[in-house]
Amino acid sequence: MATDIAEQPQVLAGLLEPANAGAIAQVAKVIAQRQPKHVVFVARGTSDHAALYGSYLTEIRLGLPAGLASPSAITVFGARPDLSHALVIGVSQSGGSPDLTEVVRVARESGALTLAVTNAPDSVLAQTAELSIDVAAGHERAVAATKTYTAELFALLQLIEGVRNGGALPADEQAALATLPELAERTLADTTATELAARYRFAARMVTTGRGYAYPSARESALKLMETSYLPALAFSGADLLHGPLAMTQPDVPVLAFVGNGPGGQAMRDVLARLDERSADVVAIGPDLVAGAHAQLPVPAVDERYAPLLEILPVQQLVMALALARGNDPDAPRGLKKVTTTL
Repeated sequence: MATDIAEQPQVLAGLLEPANAGAIAQVAKVIAQRQPKHVVFVARGTSDHAALYGSYLTEIRLGLPAGLASPSAITVFGARPDLSHALVIGVSQSGGSPDLTEVVRVARESGALTLAVTNAPDSVLAQTAELSIDVAAGHERAVAATKTYTAELFALLQLIEGVRNGGALPADEQAALATLPELAERTLADTTATELAARYRFAARMVTTGRGYAYPSARESALKLMETSYLPALAFSGADLLHGPLAMTQPDVPVLAFVGNGPGGQAMRDVLARLDERSADVVAIGPDLVAGAHAQLPVPAVDERYAPLLEILPVQQLVMALALARGNDPDAPRGLKKVTTTL
């Protein structure tokens, strides 16, 4: 897991190389020409959180309705929704989940434009979709996904910004994206996350929260805590946290709060104030130590669209260190396999 985490700057840089960036731009051009009316993502596990990020990008940057499919509606209940005006994007590290492939197959039969975003370009999912993008993360050693997750995020970011611009990214966007590998390396060089792990060795449960682009980061953080430390972790949008679950927060329930420097991060300020009223043990993940937080995992200040690629990095380090402190093997969590097949 440590090796996978450390390779992420290299993976991000690889997606900026002409061959990979050019392939994504070509897919973006096709999508822009086809002009879908709405976008449906289908994914499971960690990839579901990347898809959620893609959904936020689609609605905010493209102005198109977007959402996540419920595969069982098709695979278990036999529904055949009309997706003839949709772009349906299957996101999967392995491309090996039968239910995702079936959703993409049914969508293509109904007339949808279909796309597979995967780390396995020869997978059944990639072959089933009309278009495909290889996130080019290379072999991932640990069961818990790290570098394939950020690769999916970056590929979706390049794709959706490419669609917005008819295919090729403008020069200023390219320049901004080119800074991310170095910023990722700088983020991983900070040792705060590892040092913080001992503080939560005996936590019985945790809460993660964020808004907007950061909400997928909260979801992914909770999953990693559950996978590697077997620690019950509940993820909420900052808004949903205030609608009831706030009542369970207290000093012995640590909260990981993603607080960026854009609109989503600003919306989290009120959430942190309410958590502070309950004396919650809050760790802020972001560029600033904000009021109401007792500790910070520092992340460079970037456009809020880019923040999910960086803010998850110290959490991955925290999760790995916490699992080790609790006597667990984060490389091979009990009961889990790298590829999970569901219908």
